[in-house]
Amino acid sequence: MQTVFFFRKANAPWHHSIEELFDTIIAALPDRVSPRRYVMKENSQGLWKRIYNTIDAAFHQGEVNHITGDVHYISILMKKRKTILTIHDLRILSSGGGLRTAVIKFFWFTWPAARVSYITVISEFIKKELIALTGIDPSKVVVVYDCISPDIRPHPREFNTSRPVILQIGTTQNKNLPRVISALDGLDVSLIIIGKLTDEHVGMLKQHNIAYENHFNLPYEEVLDQYRKADIVLFASLYEGFGLPVLEANAIGRPVITGNNTSLPEVAGDAALVIDVENTEAIRQAVIQLISDEALRIKLINKGFENIQRFHPQTIGNRFADIYSQLLTS
Repeated sequence: MQTVFFFRKANAPWHHSIEELFDTIIAALPDRVSPRRYVMKENSQGLWKRIYNTIDAAFHQGEVNHITGDVHYISILMKKRKTILTIHDLRILSSGGGLRTAVIKFFWFTWPAARVSYITVISEFIKKELIALTGIDPSKVVVVYDCISPDIRPHPREFNTSRPVILQIGTTQNKNLPRVISALDGLDVSLIIIGKLTDEHVGMLKQHNIAYENHFNLPYEEVLDQYRKADIVLFASLYEGFGLPVLEANAIGRPVITGNNTSLPEVAGDAALVIDVENTEAIRQAVIQLISDEALRIKLINKGFENIQRFHPQTIGNRFADIYSQLLTS
């Protein structure tokens, strides 16, 4: 069955998470699926570029159409019975009200939901949030997890007990970096931070006398290198639709600290030290516990290798192929 995967036009070289995810899924699809990629010709900015994308997409449909994310609105002119939409994140709807949010809700969620046969979401948490925020029919919403890249391999590392290296992925508000910085005050650790720091972040790092490295706009392989250099991955995010860094750490073989909130417990299972990430002292004690407890570190690493089996590319590819087959027989 010919399946066309519709991708946004990326705004920047590092704006590629959806593309990398679906390139991995496409490569893992069973032979009964004949995939074709179609990238929007215009950035999703402004009314006229979005209208152009919508019309253009309508002329490039296949037997099955899969909108991979971000450009939800292009579904409006597509064949409803042959189209599915993947929704990754709903933070824009939970950030407040106002006219802008209402417009986004209608054109990115409510109307597209009425114009597709299925919506796939990346976690049970996102499914519940989507239904609560939009009133979409629950029977149309199917959970299909993100997959882990097959390029990630275990990378054993002797734990640095004298000055462990802690990896923090992300610097946006939801990534909870100020609490992480405060939690590490007085601990003899090195902090690697992926993501552009603000002046406030830099000031806090200096105030708490934390040794750190900062990297941003890295190619994916160089991001994986930072995981390999780390002793602990600290992912104390306040909001995650999925939480891929937990799985990346699992796959490389690093003990993980993460939150008991949003999708994180669902993804981490028993392969992470799960804590209240709004409690700075809880973050601090979790770090201390992992530094001092070798048996716990080994346990979490082994559980991590088990956990990633749920997110194997072939597992996810077969799941999508089954959905495409349902569209063709409906």
